[in-house]
Amino acid sequence: MRRQLPTGRLGLHAVTGARVPRLFVETELHPDSNLSLPEDAAHHAARVLRLSEGDAVVLFDGRGGEFEARLSMPGRGQVAAAIGARREVERESPLEITLLQAISSSDKMDFTIQKAVELGVAAIQPVFSEKSVVRLSGEREAKKLLHWRRIAIAACEQSGRNRIPEVRDPVQLGRYAASASTKILLSPAGAGKLAGLAKGPLVLAVGPEAGFSAAEEQRLLRDGFAAVRLGPRVLRTETAALAALAALNALAGDF
Repeated sequence: MRRQLPTGRLGLHAVTGARVPRLFVETELHPDSNLSLPEDAAHHAARVLRLSEGDAVVLFDGRGGEFEARLSMPGRGQVAAAIGARREVERESPLEITLLQAISSSDKMDFTIQKAVELGVAAIQPVFSEKSVVRLSGEREAKKLLHWRRIAIAACEQSGRNRIPEVRDPVQLGRYAASASTKILLSPAGAGKLAGLAKGPLVLAVGPEAGFSAAEEQRLLRDGFAAVRLGPRVLRTETAALAALAALNALAGDF
């Protein structure tokens, strides 16, 4: 199945002074080798990015590092890459943040995942909460999860990350158990602040459009989450998650 991803997925990264597209390839890459790009990557390179014979690209396989490569078009619908040197480049956040995100409506959830990946989140755990508007099950849930994972890949291509954050299978909030040393619950009723909490590994819990229920917040507090309020204004779910991620990275010195 070919990837259908949000617009703006063209990742540009400086390589030897030039700006070239980045492509994710699921196949493990090796320096100084030749590879026929898998159908997804080949379609994206030729049909979406309109790359041509001899064009330079950066390839990455999600295992860390990236590879210089040069494309060739040996036949109709075929794209090959002559892979050069591997560069040990990492652009990960130092905090190893898991975003525990209550599932929001389609566009909001897509936006949250895309921007959270750009901001360096290490994993995303979608959860169903009492006030979640979106309900998923069966085939619809599987398709949505695949869609979210494709968004994460596209965001890595764009942002320069060489490791794909895990987008986990959705679970009920009551079945989730956080093992991180730092746990943060974003809540309009919270009394805490992010200062002093930028220590990973870290779990950041964000409710849906209507927020977590009182019972859910109490459960998270019993599980060791610190309730934090992001200033005097009430933020939307997609704004709250991203504002907190940006602030935490700034506090950790990543910005």
